[in-house]
Amino acid sequence: MQDIFDKEAVLKKLGARIKSLRIEKGYSSYEYFAYEHNISRAQFGRYERGEDLRFSTLVKIVAAFDMTFEKFFSEGFESSTEENSAT
Repeated sequence: MQDIFDKEAVLKKLGARIKSLRIEKGYSSYEYFAYEHNISRAQFGRYERGEDLRFSTLVKIVAAFDMTFEKFFSEGFESSTEENSAT
């Protein structure tokens, strides 16, 4: 199965993107970001590690970053084919 359709791989990419954006926003601690945006701190840590999350939670996280879904998914979700052709 292609990497882009591998649930575990996609969740890892999603977690990495969430963590990257949190750090970009100036939050060194995921706990403080989660607290400030009314998201369970324990769950938010799991999301950054690539564990499964509900769509409604993803909507809340994207809104907390003050961005559109297009912008959120514009980086970090390239398929293996695209990544290999870029190198």
